[in-house]
Amino acid sequence: MCRNITTLRGLEPVATTEEIEAAARQYVRKVTGVQKTSAATEAPFERAVAIIAKATTEALAELPPRKVPPKTEPPLRRLARR
Repeated sequence: MCRNITTLRGLEPVATTEEIEAAARQYVRKVTGVQKTSAATEAPFERAVAIIAKATTEALAELPPRKVPPKTEPPLRRLARR
């Protein structure tokens, strides 16, 4: 569905809170079609981001380690490397 969301499971070091929130934000943007929030969309948008980020954090903590690391690096790590 959203080919631009990077795999966070198996990263070394593990995915940060900021990386998880960025992925959640990107997912919510994609499924809602909201690119820029307005007064009417900000609260539900941010609530959805928080729910997705929490679920992602829990899933990453519960899943077993990957045998092979992800092929791509998350965007925040690419920016920090520059």
